[in-house]
Amino acid sequence: MSIKILIADDEPNILISLEYLMKREGYEVLVAHDGQEALDMIIVEKPRLVLLDVMMPKKTGLEVCHALRAIPEFSEMIILMLTAKGHDTDVAKGMAMGANDYMIKPFSTKELAQKVKDMLGMGA
Repeated sequence: MSIKILIADDEPNILISLEYLMKREGYEVLVAHDGQEALDMIIVEKPRLVLLDVMMPKKTGLEVCHALRAIPEFSEMIILMLTAKGHDTDVAKGMAMGANDYMIKPFSTKELAQKVKDMLGMGA
């Protein structure tokens, strides 16, 4: 059985490329186009890892992360925040909301694929 990952980003080009990358890596991939859709989908589908854009409509990635951490069932879910905002204060805020890690856009797909493997405990 493959590992289920949810990718939430409001930028269609980013969503398509990340979906392609993660499927190529062998993951079962779900996609969400805004924060509310991501939260709803996570609660139903229970993915193992979430790639969460910080700036999205309806709910920000930070709001989604905070909401998930408030639900005991999702306290151990792996959340990787993706953002163009790379200031130390932005990273600190994401980590304070419960993110496991942070990647700043633009990033290499190879770097992201390795980070996901590492976070899932499958790193080489």
